[in-house]
Formats: sequence, C-alpha cells, structure tokens
Amino acid sequence: MKIHEKYITRCIEIAKNGLGTTAPNPMVGSVIVYKEQIIGEGFTSAYGGPHAEVNAIASVADKTLLHKATLYVTLEPCSHFGKTPPCSDLIIKHGIPHVVIGTMDSHSKVSGKGIDKLKAAGCKVTLGVMEAACKEHHKRFFTFHNKKRPYIILKWAETQDGFIAPKTRKEQKPVWITNPYSRQLVHKWRAEEQAILGGTK
Repeated sequence: MKIHEKYITRCIEIAKNGLGTTAPNPMVGSVIVYKEQIIGEGFTSAYGGPHAEVNAIASVADKTLLHKATLYVTLEPCSHFGKTPPCSDLIIKHGIPHVVIGTMDSHSKVSGKGIDKLKAAGCKVTLGVMEAACKEHHKRFFTFHNKKRPYIILKWAETQDGFIAPKTRKEQKPVWITNPYSRQLVHKWRAEEQAILGGTK
C-alpha cells in the first residue's frame, strides 16, 4: 500500500465514529502526519460542532510540528462560513504545507473553492487519493446534494415461494423469514440511516 493510501484509509476508518450524528454535514475523517508518524486525528463532530480538520489540528500536542506536517482528509476542506469557520482558513493559519484529499466536495458552496484557497496560500494539494473509496464513504452526502434526495437502502425478505408472511396464524408471534445473523445486519443498517419507511406492498 502506498503511503498516501495508508493514511487516507485511516481517515475513512475514524470518520465512521461520526456515523448518524453529523447529518446534514458529511462524516469526514482527518489525520496529520509528521515524519511518517500520525501526530493528530479527528472526525466530524455532531452537527454544528467542529469539523474533522479542526479536531485533528486540536489533537496535535506540539503545534510547532504543523508547519512541517501533512494533513490527510477524506473530503475537500470547506471554504465558507456556516455553523463553523472555514477549515481551509485554519489549515492556512497553522502553515500546514501539504494537504492530501480523498475527493472533491460537490456542495455548491465548496466545489473546488477550498482547494483553490489552499493553493493560493502556497499549500501543496494532492487530490484524488483513494477517490472511489472516499466517494463510497460519502455516498449519503453526495446523494443528498447531487441528486436532491436521501440515500436509500431497500431491504426485502421473502420465502423461497414468494411470501413475506403467512396468510393466517393462530398465535400473534413474529414469523421470522430471515436468520439471526441477517436480522442483526438489518438492525445495523437501520441504525446507520436517518429514517425508516415500512410498508406491506
């Protein structure tokens, strides 16, 4: 595994700590590396809280290392004021010379502006490291902004002969078609999404 891919993989791993709490913001992960050692990590806080880059920078014990370090992040740093200040401004403020980005942010308020701001300040930007994996990780965010709808998972269970439940039953007890392992997986999926829609047809 190449060195950039190693650290972006770690970014994706820690980003998942924000699952279910960051929406409508993306669940971003960031690590800061100095001499091939991770000196800081962060993921996006619950909605309205600090972004991944802010938390990663805050976690660095010796801030004097930042001007010689590389910041890795799954998604392009923001460049606009929302509930928090722009992450790109903080990166520039601390003089971080190199930023490695998994994928560009398609949000209309960012969409390359964060990258342009970093480059204008003299920061080296490497874009598209593990891009497919980062796009997959941010699929909920991209679906919401690019397709103007939620990311949808369809779960369907039926018997081999095409039924989802018996026509009649004497006891009012659940009739399980799936096994305990698949039910556990479905509960995990439900916990990862913002809403559940149930139906009989």
